[in-house]
Amino acid sequence: MDFEQLRTFLEVCRLRSFSRAAEKLMVTQPAISAQIRTLENEVGARLFDRDGGKVTFTAAGKVFEPFAEHCLQVHNHIMVAIGELHRSPRGEISVCANEATSLYVLPTVFAQFKRQYSRVGLSIVRADRGRTLESVLNREVDFGVISLPLKDPRLTMDLIHRDEIVLVAPKNHSLAAREVVKFPEILQHSLLLPKQGRQRELIEDLFRSYDVHPRVAMEVESSELLKRLIIAGLGMGFLPRTNVLLDEKAGLVQIIKLEGVRLNRELALVFRKDKTLTRAAHAFLEIATGRARPHTPPPPPVKSGRQAK
Repeated sequence: MDFEQLRTFLEVCRLRSFSRAAEKLMVTQPAISAQIRTLENEVGARLFDRDGGKVTFTAAGKVFEPFAEHCLQVHNHIMVAIGELHRSPRGEISVCANEATSLYVLPTVFAQFKRQYSRVGLSIVRADRGRTLESVLNREVDFGVISLPLKDPRLTMDLIHRDEIVLVAPKNHSLAAREVVKFPEILQHSLLLPKQGRQRELIEDLFRSYDVHPRVAMEVESSELLKRLIIAGLGMGFLPRTNVLLDEKAGLVQIIKLEGVRLNRELALVFRKDKTLTRAAHAFLEIATGRARPHTPPPPPVKSGRQAK
C-alpha cells in the first residue's frame, strides 16, 4: 500500500462518499474505487459497505482507520523533520478567511511575509465563518481567520487585527453631512444588514440594548456587496472601518459617527493545538501577530512496542 491510498481511504471515511471524495481530491470516482479495491486486496478484507450512494465502515474498516491516520501522521512528521533541516522556511501555507478579511486584512500580512520569505507559497481559501472553522479542524488548511469571541478547546487563537464597526451611508444621504447623529435618528432610515455572522450578532445586540427594531431594507450574504449597495444609494449599513476607508477618502461613502455608540471587532488567527508547525508556519504566525513565538521541533515517530523500553 502507499500513502496516496491511505489518504484516499481517510477522505472516503470523512465524507462517507466515493463521489465527494473524488471531487475533493480532484480525481475521477473510478480512480477512487480502484485505489480502495487495491487497498482492500492488500489488507485482505472489505473496508467499506456500499449500499447505493451510502458508504459505511465494515468491522475491518473501523479497525484500519486509526492505523491509516497514524501512518500519515508519521509520514508528515518525517517530511517536516527533513524540511526543518533547511535554515530558511520553505513549503506552502494555506489560510482560510471570509471575503472581507481576504480583501482588506490579509493582503498586507501576505505582502510582508512574501518580502521576507519568498520561497514559501501562500494560498487563501475564501469561506464563511463556519466553513473556515471546519477547514481548520479537518486539517484542510493551516490557519483560519475568525471573528472573536470563539471557544473551542481544540484551537489556539492569536489576535491579529482589531478595528471598529461603523455606520456607513451614501455620500448624498440626509445624515451624511452631520458631525454626530443620535442613535434613535437612524430608526427613521432603511438599513442594509449582513444576513448572518458575528457582525450581524453585534448589530442585533446594539438595537436590543436600545429596545428598538431597525427598518431593514435588505439582507445580503456578502459584506462587499453590502458596501456596493450603500454606494449605489440603497441605504445605510454597518461595516468594519477597514473595509471603507478608501471609499470614504474617494468620496463614495460617508462614515457616520453615532453618539455614545462604539462597536469593536477582533480577528484571530486560529489553528489546531495539536498541529505541528513548520518553520514557515511559525514565521507566518510571527508576522501576522507581530509577536515572536518559541519554535518547537516536530515530535519523533512513535516507537514500536518491541523498541520501547
